[in-house]
Amino acid sequence: MSDPKPALLVLADGEVFEGEAVGAEVEVATGEVVFNTVLTGYQEVVTDPSYAGQIVTFTYPHIGNYGVNAADEESRRPFCRGVIVRDLARRYSNWRAEGDLDAFLRRHGVPGIAGVDTRRLTRHIRDAGAMPGAFGTADETTLRAAAAAEPGTDGRDLAGEVTCSEPYEVGDGPRHVVAYDFGIKRTILRHLAGIARVTVVPATTPADEVLARRPDGVFLSNGPGDPEPVTYAREAIGALVGRVPVFGICLGHQLLAGVLGAETYKLPFGHHGGNHPVRRLADGTVEITSQNHNYCVADTGLVDAELTHVNLNDATVEGLRAPDLGAFSVQYHPEAGPGPHDSRYLFDLFARLMDGDRAPT
Repeated sequence: MSDPKPALLVLADGEVFEGEAVGAEVEVATGEVVFNTVLTGYQEVVTDPSYAGQIVTFTYPHIGNYGVNAADEESRRPFCRGVIVRDLARRYSNWRAEGDLDAFLRRHGVPGIAGVDTRRLTRHIRDAGAMPGAFGTADETTLRAAAAAEPGTDGRDLAGEVTCSEPYEVGDGPRHVVAYDFGIKRTILRHLAGIARVTVVPATTPADEVLARRPDGVFLSNGPGDPEPVTYAREAIGALVGRVPVFGICLGHQLLAGVLGAETYKLPFGHHGGNHPVRRLADGTVEITSQNHNYCVADTGLVDAELTHVNLNDATVEGLRAPDLGAFSVQYHPEAGPGPHDSRYLFDLFARLMDGDRAPT
């Protein structure tokens, strides 16, 4: 790691944070600034396509101390706009490590800023909400103008920017699942591959093309940003629900909820972390979950569907099901890449749904 250059982070509301440039060298990087509370799993976070358009602040102070490796990448490349850390480790130590995080960021063109008072930044975002920001080695005036000009994620079809360009297959399980790629993570694909042969298709794939593949089930993946402009996906999902079993996660959950009559809204600072408590309403069990979303499903308007999970921190909707239509979804990430494994049973429920159990619990 070469001698660091001084850098600044400027938020759209004028708050300024000092630091030093790491990762790819840029004068100005912009995006929506959010924070993630995971203690480990920084490589999975950076490579999660759900962070497209965003700058990720890690609240844990030491990042990069166990290096990086190819096995922990969640997508073909990082889609986040940048990373903010308190202390980027200059030495890594782990038997799985194949390199250091700083070199990984530089190789993929991802800029970063280290030495930032991330506690102050996190408290500010918590109080003021996620907002556009700009960081880099440029002067404060330039960064302030860039932050003011950054549009953020509202109203943008980011799923269309991160999806695959052509269908591909993974796994060789006994069933056949067609998975919509709105920004799908590799850990999700590993779990699906354990129960089915998976055909991953681009986000814009029409319903008739999916049905022509004769799937036993359809999976709606996670993905970045605002569900509202992803109209083509809701149109396809509407034509699939009731004809084939459907399971959705994160953005897929929001899109399914939209088809079932619910609206979505933006949370003040989102849910990003690996320790969010969620109650399963069927039996009161509390699951500790991995989460990454800025938008949420409203708890009104659902037609022929019922809520299944709620967040114990803020009572927001975390899951729903439509038994008569053979569809269910959750807002959180049961694949847990990274995070706890409390909710991996949902992939087994999907298998049971495909095998004919219309209301698995």
